[in-house]
Amino acid sequence: MAAVSMAAVKELRERLGAGMVDSKNALVEADGDIEKAIEILRLKGLKGVAKRGDREASEGLVAVKQSEGAATLIELVCETDFVAKNEKFLALSERVLDAVVAAGAKTTEEALAAPAEGKTVAELITDEAAIIGERIELRKVTRIEAPATAVYLHRTSKDLPPQIGVIVGYEGADDKAALSIAQHISFADPLYVTREEVPEADVEKEREIVTEISKNEGKPEAALPKIVEGRLNAFFKQVVLGEQVHALDSDKRDVKKVADAAGITVTAFARGKVGA
Repeated sequence: MAAVSMAAVKELRERLGAGMVDSKNALVEADGDIEKAIEILRLKGLKGVAKRGDREASEGLVAVKQSEGAATLIELVCETDFVAKNEKFLALSERVLDAVVAAGAKTTEEALAAPAEGKTVAELITDEAAIIGERIELRKVTRIEAPATAVYLHRTSKDLPPQIGVIVGYEGADDKAALSIAQHISFADPLYVTREEVPEADVEKEREIVTEISKNEGKPEAALPKIVEGRLNAFFKQVVLGEQVHALDSDKRDVKKVADAAGITVTAFARGKVGA
């Protein structure tokens, strides 16, 4: 049996992101051969993938890449914050994102089937999860196509990669205003650009709820229509981007007024948050 040096263990850990004990045991089994140890770890990891399937993957990162006329957001998750900030995991996220963008994938299903380094993205993730030793999952993929895009990534902890990411698709030339809207979205979490996009079924459900509330409060029957519409407007201000008060605007204007003043029109947006 070949002696295993700490230098070899360190090299293996840096190359794979595996734990120290696993790295040392693999090197012992491989008689000090690093390449053979890599294969041992890969095989052992693949055998454990099914066992990890029911573990919760609530850590990870959000990454975004802009391309000509579009921007793509992915959420790649793992089990622990230790892996989330590991260089191996960070490198994997870049490889996955590059493959997803190259394929023009718009959904998670399309992204997982996209080609990546002679295999699919799904296979790439499975192989790397086997080495790293944690469940890793591509949980969200969104592609926004627009004449221009603004991107904002937010770190909830300075020690971790970004966990909130926003893309704003827009028409116009004021990059600074578009970025401020992306920052607002990261905080306010709207669901739609305009109230016309809100499903009619959701509006009617909300109307029924606020009508019932108003009646239970003993509001006069004649005043109910006005009261209900007022409460519906409050609902729209919660879920519609253009009607929200811009979180960064000193004049407390709504987002649409800020956009109009800057000469831009928001056409679409996407927001991703790890674990949400």
